[in-house]
Amino acid sequence: MRHTLKLQPKYYEAIKKGVKIIELRLLDEKRKNINLGDEIEFKKEPELKESTITRVKGILLYESFESLIDDYPIESLSDFDTTKEELLETLNKFYSKEKQNQYGVIGIRVELIN
Repeated sequence: MRHTLKLQPKYYEAIKKGVKIIELRLLDEKRKNINLGDEIEFKKEPELKESTITRVKGILLYESFESLIDDYPIESLSDFDTTKEELLETLNKFYSKEKQNQYGVIGIRVELIN
């Protein structure tokens, strides 16, 4: 199965370069359908004209982004220019603590296939 996810340019470029190997999302109904071996097409915002395809190599389930971020090096979650604190702040802007408590979070371990 192939899924499509949009990414901000900074995070898209890190995935495309193979630096960012774990994509972080809320574990909502859409993300619960992602399984090992599935493909994810990441589209670069805002135009969504550029994309790269990855394969799901692992699924990491956590209660919060904070606990997930604590377990992995920053370069596998973002890029070399971002701190863990900055990444957490960005994630909390997109997904409130209430939503994280309600759904939990997912780290999707990916590898490039194109």
